[in-house]
Amino acid sequence: MGIFSRFTDIVNSNINSLLDKAEDPAKMVRLIIQEMEDTLVEVRSSSAKTLADKKELSRQVVRFENEAAQWQEKAELALSKDREDLARAALMEKKKCSESAQALVDELAHTDEHLSKLQDEITQLQEKLADAKARQKAIIMREKTASSRLKVKKNINSERVNDALSRFDHYERKIDDIEAQVESYDLGSKSLSDEIAELESDEKIDDELAQLKAKMKENK
Repeated sequence: MGIFSRFTDIVNSNINSLLDKAEDPAKMVRLIIQEMEDTLVEVRSSSAKTLADKKELSRQVVRFENEAAQWQEKAELALSKDREDLARAALMEKKKCSESAQALVDELAHTDEHLSKLQDEITQLQEKLADAKARQKAIIMREKTASSRLKVKKNINSERVNDALSRFDHYERKIDDIEAQVESYDLGSKSLSDEIAELESDEKIDDELAQLKAKMKENK
């Protein structure tokens, strides 16, 4: 199973849980990045162990190959001493060592193939992790902006705001009524300035009337 298939299994339940609870996107992104980082650490640790196992397998291959060479020398020695039975037995041991060495060589080939694929997937995961971190800031900013706009929209359409505005209208009408009452008290009442202004106006009319009378007398 590849890293990403395994990674999907790791985070899938957490993501579904977040979505079910309608968690904020920023929190979900942080969780995904944390899961990716944890997976990367775990896989690197596994890769390091596999490399150590590979070194041990290589040492065993060398040991079996050396033992096979030694049994070859022993078979040649036994045959030189006309001990064909010992030479045959030595060759049997050589065969066992050679087969063990070959089996380990085959295992090493599989290990190298596994390590190569593992390294490719680690590289892909590192790239995706770097991309996720680069986009995290933008996602968080978008989430904050959207949340702020949503809060403003809710306030604009809030019943409390509408009720408050209605009360303002009521208070304005009430103040208009009070001002109208005040103005009504002023109707029919004259201030000192108003009375003096009337006297001045009457005096002017009297003067004009006197001038008109004098003019008419002259014309007779």
